[in-house]
This record gives sequence, C-alpha cells and structure tokens, in this order.
Amino acid sequence: MTRTRIEGLLAAFPKLMNTGKQHTFVETESVRYVYQPMEKLYMVLITTKNSNILEDLETLRLFSRVIPEYCRALEENEISDHCFDLIFAFDEIVALGYRENVNLAQIRTFTEMDSHEEKVFRAVRETQEREAKAEMRRKAKELQQARRDAERQGKKAPGFGGFGSSAVSGGSTAAMITETIIETDKPKVAPAPPRPSGPSKALKLGAKGKEVDNFVDKLKSEGETIISSSMGKRTSEATKVYVPPINMESVHMKIEEKITLTCGRDGGLQNMELHGMIMLRISDDKFGRIRLHVENEDKKGVQLQTHPNVDKKLFTAESLIGLKNPEKSFPVNSDVGVLKWRLQTTEESFIPLTINCWPSESGNGCDVNIEYELQEDNLELNDVVITIPLPSGVGAPVIGEIDGEYRHDSRRNTLEWCLPVIDAKNKSGSLEFSIAGQPNDFFPVQVSFISKKNYCNIQVTKVTQVDGNSPVRFSTETTFLVDKYEVL
Repeated sequence: MTRTRIEGLLAAFPKLMNTGKQHTFVETESVRYVYQPMEKLYMVLITTKNSNILEDLETLRLFSRVIPEYCRALEENEISDHCFDLIFAFDEIVALGYRENVNLAQIRTFTEMDSHEEKVFRAVRETQEREAKAEMRRKAKELQQARRDAERQGKKAPGFGGFGSSAVSGGSTAAMITETIIETDKPKVAPAPPRPSGPSKALKLGAKGKEVDNFVDKLKSEGETIISSSMGKRTSEATKVYVPPINMESVHMKIEEKITLTCGRDGGLQNMELHGMIMLRISDDKFGRIRLHVENEDKKGVQLQTHPNVDKKLFTAESLIGLKNPEKSFPVNSDVGVLKWRLQTTEESFIPLTINCWPSESGNGCDVNIEYELQEDNLELNDVVITIPLPSGVGAPVIGEIDGEYRHDSRRNTLEWCLPVIDAKNKSGSLEFSIAGQPNDFFPVQVSFISKKNYCNIQVTKVTQVDGNSPVRFSTETTFLVDKYEVL
C-alpha cells in the first residue's frame, strides 16, 4: 500500500463517521475502518473487508492498552514525543499485516530487548576493564619509581613509549599521566592544591597537556575517580564528602530520625520502629572539651543509649553529655554519634500520619477514596508523596476531588498524591478517583516525607565548656526521614 493511498484513506475517515451513533467500524467499497475513541483521539485500524472483525477488535484493544504504557496523557503532543517507542511496540503486535500472538507483558519484554548474552558480555567486559586498570596502575607505579630513581642518580628520565627525539616528550607525558593516576591512591584528607613533584617540567601545560586531559577524561568515563594535578582545574573529591550548612558553627549537631512503619488497610498498626541519633562535629580544637545539655520531653517511652566514651552517670543524673575523662577532648573534624534512641511500638496513637484508603467497586471499575490525617500536631511534614499503585493497561485515573496535586506515572502504574506541607493548619485532606480494577489493586500504599522537626522531643538546648562552664555557640540540623512507610 503506497503512502498516498494510506494518507487518502485516513483523510476520508473523519467524513465517514456518522456522529450521534455508536459504532466500532465503518466500511467503504474496498476497506473497513475499525476504530476506538481514546479521549480526544481515535485509534484506527484499516483492514480489508474480508478480515475477521473479532480478531480486528481484539488487536485494536491491544493497541489501545499499549499506548498508556509509554504516554502519561492521551494527547497529541505526548503521542508525538513517544512516537518511536509506540512504533516499536506496534511492530511487535502486527507483522506483515497479520497479528502476532503476543500479550502486553511480552511486548514490554521484547521492546526492552533484555538479553542474557548481553549481560554476560558486559560482565566479562567490566572484569577485563578492571584488570586492565589494575595493570595500568601497576605500570604507572613502576614508571614513577623509575623516574624517581633516575632523578636521584642525576640522569635524564628514561623515555617511555617513544622513538628517537620523541622519547623525552613521551617520558614527560608518561610522567604526567603517572602523577595523575598515583594521586588517586592517596588518602583524600582535605582539598589542598596539588604540589608539583621535583624540578622536572612534567607538570607544565603544553602541547602534550591536551593528550593527558583526553586520557584522564577517558578514565573518568570508565568510572575511575581522578584527581587532576593541574591547579585550579578540578577540585578534589574530598570537598564532596562533607558539605557543611551555611550557618554551621564550630560546634555543630545533626539530629536525625528514621521511621519504619507498617499498618493494615483496615486499621491497626502492625509495627512501628524509630531510630534517632545526635551526631556531634567540632571544627575547632579549642572547643574539644565541652558538654551538651540535652532536653528530653519525650512521653512515648523511647530507649536512650549513650556512646561508650560518654559519662553515663552524668547523663542519667543531669542530662549532660560529656566524656568519662573530662581531661580528654572530642575528636575534631569528624562526626561522632554521642546519643542514640529507639522506639518500637504497635500503639495506634503513635502513628504520625494515618492513611485511610477505601476502594469500592462500581459498575465501571473502582471508586477510590483516600484521606490522610496528621496525628502529631507539633510535626510539620514537607514534600509528602503518597503513592497508590494502579492496575496496568487500563489508562489514566479520572480524578474527582483532590487536596494538593497528583502525578500519574503510566510506566510504573502508580498515582502520586503530592502535598508540599502537612502541619496543624493543614492536618487532613482527601483524594477521590475512579479507574478500572479490583480493590486489591490499590495496595500497598507508600508514603514518603521529610521534616525539620523530630518526632521524639529530644533537643540540645545548650553547650558549655568543661572548664568555667562558659556557654559555647553551636548550630543544630534536625531531620526526620522515612525509611519505609506502608499501608498493606
């Protein structure tokens, strides 16, 4: 069938549709149009008049189920953006004008082109690359040692990998590469500018410098961590290890809590476990001998545990965190956990945020009502995302009422209910939507959030010196995170 013929048939299709009547096909003298409306668009199959219309309808249904797998919304722009993905999927359904015996799961597998042989090949290749890198480092160390021995004896550095007059420049390049690679084995303590090694001109930027940069870039693309020896060009990886807050004082505390919670869809808390810790970081050694004044207003019965080097009797009697030996100092420029706590319960009143998901079957599928309620008024939860699973291949849900915003991920078959903040002023909300499916399709519901207020009211209110009891300026960073939060 020529392109002009196909364009002519498609142009004639809208004129042949008789509005006001519901049909699934239209026939002309030579062809049959089998179609299905999809929101503002139509999915149309053009077949011969002697084809089996039942098979055509089944093929059409399979086509319509494939589209939501790649497109978030059934709109023209979204279809255009994913046109190649759709073409590849359609090609698995129909070959040479005849339908293939495939289902949606097989189409997904075929288009992903998952190959066991390819995985084996990649694993072998990665092993070979690792071995080559290890050999490269060994050779680099040998070259480095040879160059140093030559410098000690007052001889010229030997030329590696060159011929004639190019041997010396080859040696310089090798030395530069060697210097760069050897630095990766050194401990990354602080972002100090690198120092040129010896009086040689190997570290000068010249015509060969570009080759070295290209070589280093190739190493980076292969997964190697490279610290460049050219000053000011690339920063050390050590700067990425610890990024201090803007208002970080010489004495800084990080209070972090993580919650793991599982509850049933019909109510009832199956398990809730919370772990918290106070991490102390001192950046000035003159504040090494200090004590932390802890205020514990927890009424839920958490179990507290101090670090073995912390004076437990002092903490029990006066809620002070200090070292057993007051003459010693806390470590400088390292995070030290000084106090941790744990809470495990099945008491429903301890749930910080309750989720009630209520799917009910209707004639066309399921009507789902889901609501949240904040139990702890003193909490403020930010970036809350409530993720509801959806049945696959049924299209997008029809949203009724919603507090906040939503995102439909057709690839993962989930509906994400997004709320920027939940606090005492916005402690409850609801979402209603309709979609084809069974009540069990919408579980487990997962929740994620972050908060700058901790769940257990444990705070450091004051920091004082051991000698003289004078106050010390300090900063605090509080985080309450979700490890796992599910409604099964």
